[in-house]
Amino acid sequence: MRGRVKTGAMVGLSLVGLALGRADHVTAQAGAKPDQDMQRVLDQLGSLGGKPLETLTPAEARKQPTPADAVLALLKQQGKPTTPQPVGKVEDRMIQGAAGQIPAKVYWPSGTGPFPVLVYFHGGGWVIGSPQVYDATPRAIVNLVNCVVVSVDYRLSPEHKFPAAHEDAFAAYQWVLKNASSINGNAAKVAVGGESAGGNLAVAVAMMARDRKAAMPKHMMVVYPIAGTDTNTESYREQAAAKPLNKPMMAWFFSHYFTSPADAKDPRIALVSADLKGLPPATVITAQIDPLRSEGQMLADRLKAAGVAVDAKNYDGVTHEFFGMSAVVAKAKQAQQQAAEGLKTGFSR
Repeated sequence: MRGRVKTGAMVGLSLVGLALGRADHVTAQAGAKPDQDMQRVLDQLGSLGGKPLETLTPAEARKQPTPADAVLALLKQQGKPTTPQPVGKVEDRMIQGAAGQIPAKVYWPSGTGPFPVLVYFHGGGWVIGSPQVYDATPRAIVNLVNCVVVSVDYRLSPEHKFPAAHEDAFAAYQWVLKNASSINGNAAKVAVGGESAGGNLAVAVAMMARDRKAAMPKHMMVVYPIAGTDTNTESYREQAAAKPLNKPMMAWFFSHYFTSPADAKDPRIALVSADLKGLPPATVITAQIDPLRSEGQMLADRLKAAGVAVDAKNYDGVTHEFFGMSAVVAKAKQAQQQAAEGLKTGFSR
């Protein structure tokens, strides 16, 4: 198992990231407080009794309560339905990874198609997480955008070190380009996206497509990404002890995914210092109460400086992981709508 799963929870798990940022984006963030919606989720997560991930083995960490579990618990407490947001159809598939077949979960809207396709990468620091844990985000995007979503179950570390997840992500993107018709998708309208580690993978895949002469994605949906490995940015200092993601967890993720210090400087990891020219338009979403905020904002700045069209927004009063929580967090609905508008524009290009 890649993690304890609650597919009915309207949330995605993504516990990952680091920060490399500029101070002019934010002021007085250190005293930031979760809004009421977010605090309710954090209270539920605390009540589930999880242990600090950085004290566990990866196998143990994959069994810990997730933010998705907290959303499910909150929905039950509020007397609301806990069933997943309905979509046209969901199927588990095997697709081509970099070193053999890997699982993917495919979500379809209702209708005849062919539909645009989002290749989606879940979070979890390349160590934990799964399409099941992140079930809520693909369902929301399917309905908001009217596209197919392919949620990729890339290989995790430390069983598979860098660049295994990155190579699987690119292989999955290539599979979608070559096999779009088999999932009622339009090969001319394919985007990439993800949360946290998955946000990193989405940008890295676009860079790899550029450098390896593959067809470019139409858009990048980048949600609180890992964009570097500098843990002394403004948001890292302010949010070192934040929940559900903190500075010690990030060090733990890096220790398991990287083989050597050189990996941390690879452009697929250090996005903020990579060559970003020629990449497709991007939606970049960050959260105020998140150690990764600064580097996500710096990535948006660097993309703009490289001539990439960017729609970037930071959401106040919410934490890392908020994006998939639209069942209980109002800001998540706003962020999903922003992401959906970016994808629609990208697919119409």
